[in-house]
Amino acid sequence: MNHRLRPLAAALGLAALPVAILPASAQSAAVETGEAAMSKPQHAAWTRLLQTYVSLDAAGIARVDYASLKANSADRAALDAYIKGFENKDLSGDSPEVFADWANLYNAVTVRYILEKYPTRSIRAGSFSGPWKRIKVNAGGETVSLDDIEHRILRVRFHDPRVHYSINCASYSCPNLQAEAWEAATLDARLDAAARAYVNSPRGVTVTDRGLTVSSIYDWFEADFGDSKQAVIDHLLTYASPALAAQIRANPQIRNYSYDWSLNDVQKAPAE
Repeated sequence: MNHRLRPLAAALGLAALPVAILPASAQSAAVETGEAAMSKPQHAAWTRLLQTYVSLDAAGIARVDYASLKANSADRAALDAYIKGFENKDLSGDSPEVFADWANLYNAVTVRYILEKYPTRSIRAGSFSGPWKRIKVNAGGETVSLDDIEHRILRVRFHDPRVHYSINCASYSCPNLQAEAWEAATLDARLDAAARAYVNSPRGVTVTDRGLTVSSIYDWFEADFGDSKQAVIDHLLTYASPALAAQIRANPQIRNYSYDWSLNDVQKAPAE
């Protein structure tokens, strides 16, 4: 049996039949059906929720309509069901599929946590160090915290600085929560796009007469970006627009770090 048709025929209950009994049109249909199934988005349920409740403001910053989502019991149940789907899923390895799984799970659990606390001014409300070690979820056959997902899994397993553009901490200065779930087929290109969007936003880089004010992400996780200020600047230049890159090269000194923890709520303005 043709190697492309073997798994498809097995999936269709045809593994014991010789391929010769299938007309050419049926063979072609089987291949197309299998390929369509393999390319089908794995996180469509999460994408639907994101497209419904996430929007960009005039400055290009993603805002979440937490109030509307909290008021919609059916969509809250859909969010719970999506998260529950990770309980016994194989989340081992370092494939793009697994990266997408963990990043989507992190973001979905974060949104659910905010809904539980809403209305709130910040994910850190009531805790200086934040709740990330306390927010836990059953995934891949174990119980993990958001802290585990970020620091023990995504950062350690994938060794990709773009991890920091894939997860959202429900805060104004965080890289945008995307209005579409991460999917393996488009992961690399979309991570680059997310990096460009953040670097070219004042939340990522602001050029001043004295040098650069950059997101505190590049301080907290400097090791992920090359372990030096120069390596951070090189990273910024990789994603900066030509105009911003010229400004950075003219004064390539990081002078300050900044981060605004106010909630990325569609109904609230960022803190001053």
